[in-house]
Amino acid sequence: MRIPTSCPTWTDDLARLLETAAATDRQGAPLSQEEAFRLAQGLILEVRRTGRRVMILGNGGSAAISSHMQTDLAHSLKVRALVFTEPSMLTAQANDHGYEHVYANLVDLWAEPGDLLVAISSSGHSANILNACSLARAHGARLMTFSGFLADNPLRSLGDLNFHVASTSYGPVESAHAVLIHHLTDLVLATLSSEATS
Repeated sequence: MRIPTSCPTWTDDLARLLETAAATDRQGAPLSQEEAFRLAQGLILEVRRTGRRVMILGNGGSAAISSHMQTDLAHSLKVRALVFTEPSMLTAQANDHGYEHVYANLVDLWAEPGDLLVAISSSGHSANILNACSLARAHGARLMTFSGFLADNPLRSLGDLNFHVASTSYGPVESAHAVLIHHLTDLVLATLSSEATS
């Protein structure tokens, strides 16, 4: 089937979502994308400088994005990064405590002051992500969130820094999250490379 040239393509949609991705701080105040990425870089660089850790959470496609982010942080940026997606552990937690607590129990075990939790949820309503965020905050960890769907989703109000993609479809939200996170890790890498050569 030929797509008429007047029809927008998925790349047009993704470009629009990336251009309009919104960012807010902990009080819900809007931030420019430039300011938000500067703050996000600062959070990751501070974790790296102090030897703390980044914990990254997501379900389904967001879990895949979490694993990719962990790889980039640990391999390329030498940041201590964790994901909690090992099948035996996840199924043990779900079986014994319910799926809504699979990440909370692990965050409770690992989180310490100065750590950073990155929570990725397309809907921003996943109970297991929200519960983990509450425990991370109780342990003194900082929070960065990536969400989509409704602008007033509960996850978006929890982070010190919150990125939101205005789409109600999983594919576009997940694709935009992946691009935003790649951009963030690339910015951190560029900063570290610049510092190494100066």
